[in-house]
Amino acid sequence: MRVLFILCGIILIGCRQSANHSSKTKQDRFSIEIIDNEALALLDKDAEILEIGSGFSWTEGPLWVADGNYLLFSDIPNNIIYKIDAAGETSEFLRPSGFTGSISRKGELGSNGLLLNEHGELVLMQHGDRRVAKMQATLNYQKPVFTSMVDKYQGKKLNSPNDGTYDTEGNLYFTDPPYGLLEGVKDPSKELDFQGVYCLNTSLELRLIDDSISRPNGLALSVDEKQLYVAVSDPGHAVWYRYDIVSGCEVSNKTLFYDVSHLVGKPGQQGLPDGMKMHSKGYLFATGPGGLWIFNKSAIPIARIYTGEATSNCTFSKDEKTLFLTADDYVLKVALK
Repeated sequence: MRVLFILCGIILIGCRQSANHSSKTKQDRFSIEIIDNEALALLDKDAEILEIGSGFSWTEGPLWVADGNYLLFSDIPNNIIYKIDAAGETSEFLRPSGFTGSISRKGELGSNGLLLNEHGELVLMQHGDRRVAKMQATLNYQKPVFTSMVDKYQGKKLNSPNDGTYDTEGNLYFTDPPYGLLEGVKDPSKELDFQGVYCLNTSLELRLIDDSISRPNGLALSVDEKQLYVAVSDPGHAVWYRYDIVSGCEVSNKTLFYDVSHLVGKPGQQGLPDGMKMHSKGYLFATGPGGLWIFNKSAIPIARIYTGEATSNCTFSKDEKTLFLTADDYVLKVALK
């Protein structure tokens, strides 16, 4: 089987690995690079990178549910949210997850980012329905019925909300790139002439934070909530930005945090800046070329986790002893210290 995999790569026919041997061939591409010994406080260079789910289309939006001890994640093209429980069993959690229309269409229809609000309710960034929505059910008795939280800015339909994060006051920061539209930025149904970074305040008033980013994607807040980080998944401008937060939903002083544009398209550097999560010790875990990057507060990369695939997002278990990664068609976990 390994010979077959090598031949597929050489003649560039894009052959897919079978479920029986994908774990072995992918595992050969998993590795951890410790760039600075500061990272050793977070993980071991020999920590095992385990595949805990595979066979999906494009995984995104991992969410650890501590009250239940399980992981939720979106499979965007299939319009499904899956669950991996404590025993490692995968099951369908919610369908449809992002597109509830009656007229079938193609594209990235499902939910993307998944969050829990202060009441423990599931909040979804819905590509297909082009809105931020809340599930009208509990996590224990889930059903695909949703309440729209926001779907327009100044009367114009949002593009396709992608990723979000709450601050402790309940303000919701989220990004709105065009990835859920069938023809992307050129889709005839696109109503806004920009891709926005927004903040939905506790009064459900939508405020535009930035309309100048070509492809805003993942975002995260610093531990003290004084800074906002935003990923740009543009092949020609693959960077992370950092903003100072003046107050809830108001930012200033946009600065470049880190630029990886020079790595895009290089061998072993699959993927672009995408999802991210902030560790409680102030380290930014951000998916990007090659897999996942770990930055310290000074914007210095101290470690990288290589996955061999475009890696979309990450999250932690509640105790931060486990890191979960969504990467192309599979889900990984890595033990942290």
